[in-house]
Amino acid sequence: QVQLVESGGGLVQPGGSLRLACAASISSIRIYAMGWYRQAPGKQRELVARITSSGNTNYADSVTGRFTISRDNAKNTVNLQMNSLRPEDTAVYYCYAAREPAGTYWGQGTQVTVSS
Repeated sequence: QVQLVESGGGLVQPGGSLRLACAASISSIRIYAMGWYRQAPGKQRELVARITSSGNTNYADSVTGRFTISRDNAKNTVNLQMNSLRPEDTAVYYCYAAREPAGTYWGQGTQVTVSS
């Protein structure tokens, strides 16, 4: 069983930055693909960014050039640096870790609010 704990959410003004972190409970997380989804009120959960075990990354079009995902396998963490935040980035952000056949694990979510 993998436990994921997110941190770093909060309230920020438009144009500001936040850094989300997700800490995993196992060291073998390094062989998992990891990433972040978000869900805004009344909307479906959407993929924000993901990173493979080898470090390849993918981003949603809406965040490309503003968000950067990274992982630190020595610390069992994945991070999401969010710059130039917009009100439409407001959502609950969820960390996940996935590997077959183990399955997909989710964090509890952290709220990001972008508002003046």
